[in-house]
Amino acid sequence: MYLPDHFQEVDPTEIEALITAHPLACIAAQTEAGLIANHMPLLRGKEGELIGHVALANDMHRLIADGQEILAIFQGADGYISPNYYPSKSDHHRHVPTWNYQVVHVHGKITFHHDVRSKRAAVGLLTSRHERRLHGDAAWKMSDAPADYIGAMLDAIVAFRICVSRTVAKSKLSQNRDPRDHRGAADGLRAAGNADLADKMVQPDPKSAQPI
Repeated sequence: MYLPDHFQEVDPTEIEALITAHPLACIAAQTEAGLIANHMPLLRGKEGELIGHVALANDMHRLIADGQEILAIFQGADGYISPNYYPSKSDHHRHVPTWNYQVVHVHGKITFHHDVRSKRAAVGLLTSRHERRLHGDAAWKMSDAPADYIGAMLDAIVAFRICVSRTVAKSKLSQNRDPRDHRGAADGLRAAGNADLADKMVQPDPKSAQPI
């Protein structure tokens, strides 16, 4: 990933917040069949690993070898930046369109797990975190469904874990613009209905935090 110093995201809290808020990752790997990519939600385990599951019918777990290096890409808020957002445009017209975004690249080695305990843990982690967030005390639990049905569903998946070796993150949020144009870009995004990205642009400078 092209990563100029002024766009490098080094705040571990911001990086983790992006992964948590946008858990649907693109997992890319080179295989004998060529480069493959699959999209699936990932969650942090207790030891910092990423945990997920894949359909048994998906050849991903057959094409990627156990212990192989993969890349998981988490995409945060993004949006088009018009030159019209910059107040200084009227001074010199030296602006062109660009795109602001946040992204995290997680490198690591993946291992697949076919045992029922691992599969139940992967599904349980996914559902418990998201169900509690959506429904609180009324959250759906695996035990709500018939045991034979859950068993059949678990038979149709493969669990996996990614042991993280390196994390690289980028926040391209107009940090290279002067304060007036930076505010103009954020205001333009907000007016266009992209409040999520505009809010990120008014956060404290991530370069003031400790690197991950």
